[in-house]
Amino acid sequence: MTNWAGFLPAALLVSLIPGANQLLGLTNAVRHGPGHALAGVGGRLAAFTVLIGLAVAGLGAALAASATALTVIKWVGVAYLLWIGIGSLRQARRLPEADGPAPAPGGWWPVVAHEFAVAISNPKALLLFAALLPQFTTEASGLALLGLAYLVVELVVGLGYIAAGTWLGAGGIRPRVRRRIAFGSGLSFLGLAGLLAVDEVA
Repeated sequence: MTNWAGFLPAALLVSLIPGANQLLGLTNAVRHGPGHALAGVGGRLAAFTVLIGLAVAGLGAALAASATALTVIKWVGVAYLLWIGIGSLRQARRLPEADGPAPAPGGWWPVVAHEFAVAISNPKALLLFAALLPQFTTEASGLALLGLAYLVVELVVGLGYIAAGTWLGAGGIRPRVRRRIAFGSGLSFLGLAGLLAVDEVA
């Protein structure tokens, strides 16, 4: 039996909480426009699909129980968030003077890869799917359905963040403000890296 009434509000709450991926989707929309940001969300959902597949196969629980595996994933995530944060700070210094979103260097794929890497290297996402999903179903097939439902919830919430970022980036936002947004994003990613570094996930 699957407890949809309990799962859907919990999934919505978890997805709404601002995290590295939601912040990345927001900043991608501000910097590059909704098309690139939506492509990035596709990378995030691909990573979550992998993690859900591990949970359905029972490997997620095994990894979640391994202190070594969680520690490795944690520090990979910390390093990647630091890299994104430093890159955002550097970008804030060299943003073009023109108003509006700027093309993403390298096209769509770097944006997709960034989102995928942030999601797949987040140990809390692994713990979410390995520990949260089984709380709402007693059937093995129910895990896959809950995982699919979470992907839909994540997409809807991600679209909301993209809409907010598009609104901020549209209409010729002033270069000085865009630099401040990029600088704030960089500091936020560095802060998330710090929080993950001190968090005991294992």
